[in-house]
Amino acid sequence: RDCLLSRGLGDVYKRQHCSYSHVYYVHKQNTLTISALMCATMAEQDKCIRDKGETMAKIIVNNENKKSTIAPEIYGHFSEHLGRCIYEGLFVGENSDIPNVNGMRTDVVDALKEMKIPVLRWPGGCFADEYHWMDGIGPKEKRKKMINTHWGGVVEDNSFGTHEFFELCRQLGCKTYVNGNLGSGTVREMSEWVEYITFNGVSPMADLRKENGHEEPWTIDYFGVGNENWGCGGNMRPEHYADEYRRYQTYVRNYAGNQPINKICCGPNVDDYEWTNKVMATCFDHCEPRSHGLMDGLSLHYYTLPETEDDWNIKGSATDFTEDIFYQTLKRGYFMEELINRHGAIMDEYDPDKNIGLIVDEWGIWSDVEPGTNPGFLYQQNTMRDALVAGMTLNIFNKHSDRVKMACIAQLINVLQSVMLTDGDKMIKTPTYYVFHMMRHHQGAALLDSSLVGGATVGSGKNELPKVFESVSEDKDGVITVTLTNNSLESSEDVDIMLTNEGDKYSVSEARYIEGAMDAHNTFEAPEVVDEKDFTAYENTQTGVKVTLPACSVVTLRLSK
Repeated sequence: RDCLLSRGLGDVYKRQHCSYSHVYYVHKQNTLTISALMCATMAEQDKCIRDKGETMAKIIVNNENKKSTIAPEIYGHFSEHLGRCIYEGLFVGENSDIPNVNGMRTDVVDALKEMKIPVLRWPGGCFADEYHWMDGIGPKEKRKKMINTHWGGVVEDNSFGTHEFFELCRQLGCKTYVNGNLGSGTVREMSEWVEYITFNGVSPMADLRKENGHEEPWTIDYFGVGNENWGCGGNMRPEHYADEYRRYQTYVRNYAGNQPINKICCGPNVDDYEWTNKVMATCFDHCEPRSHGLMDGLSLHYYTLPETEDDWNIKGSATDFTEDIFYQTLKRGYFMEELINRHGAIMDEYDPDKNIGLIVDEWGIWSDVEPGTNPGFLYQQNTMRDALVAGMTLNIFNKHSDRVKMACIAQLINVLQSVMLTDGDKMIKTPTYYVFHMMRHHQGAALLDSSLVGGATVGSGKNELPKVFESVSEDKDGVITVTLTNNSLESSEDVDIMLTNEGDKYSVSEARYIEGAMDAHNTFEAPEVVDEKDFTAYENTQTGVKVTLPACSVVTLRLSK
């Protein structure tokens, strides 16, 4: 096994032409424990293995080194009053001919439960900072109508409001993430909303909730104090927003006592590191250390634009693109790694114990809308390109689960990189859905230390990126989950997954995958062009398992003793 399983188990092993910056092995009861392995560059790492005549990439899994817990909320979702996400997608009303329970589409709810949705963010997005919650309570026929100025200029009748959101989350069995209005709302409005939702006693807002038909309070698991306040949420400077955040969050009261609300502060847009630094500095100023800046999370928004980096008028087609654009899109998705590292480093200066989670509550591919649809509805198709970006990004989140505590792909249904599309009473699952479904086993599991050695790259020039992405975890029952993407359009990849402890005792108990052409996608006429299937291209070995990853694929393996 050369580079990693040399005959001198207790020795540091360095090969000529291969520069490791941090490698050491510990021999303990015939077990090889790998503390860390870092090659100088991807190209040098690849040269190290392939120059010696080895052509198989290796993933070394130290299954004795359990790292951070992968928060289930990393696999979260986002639903905004935008296009057909809420109306038609999730909510059709109690009187609809489409099967529903209390107005929620049965087919959609069932599919989301099967996917194990852990948390849902609502009502926005940009919509959150113009949403006034009292317009969405009481008898539906009396609710105030408004113009959705952000998304399509359509009439919003507020038939889906606070009661409906919590009913949807009840049916889904997921946690709740409510985003409050700091941009155009008042401290009192935000405070009374929290009271309305969570107070279990006698008060004006609790009494109003009961009058509207819900005796018991609900639970707010996460509360966002504003959204994109550097832009659509008020065009604020970071110091000004941070002062406003400190004021508003004071009145997001913990009425439930033993069920504290996790408060999310508005973080940066993409690589605005100055915003992160100044918001953290202002929130930590004159703040007791135990309060960690009066926040539990700091948000980050990053969308992958396929064709142009900064021109939102030319984002590129969701289904009609070249191989060069394919690799460019993946490389831009890979930028998430740098964003987490650099924003995380700034957060470490103020919060070295990582009490504050990085909350990537808007991410995914943002392409041009489908021809003939309302430009303000952001309806786009979903291909294997989306699946690879999703798989790669979720693997990145897993590997940074010490800092990333929640993420919400945008958006849940019929908008941007959604997991489902609907048309009347029809519903289809997208390739992205299957990625979330296959990777659900990581939720709540312990991240295992893993390193890819000898992996090739794909793309060229500025669009070069690793061919294979992986992450590995172990659940409470001792089952190891390995998720991989093969980002190549041209070739399969042989990968030797090697466990450092008792690898010969593990075997594959479940294996699933999706694959297809880069533009393969499901339609209402052909809903299973991309579908999750059993994966059989593997063999158990004395150290783990060898697999052959098909080109343009996402694969999940489950290893059990």
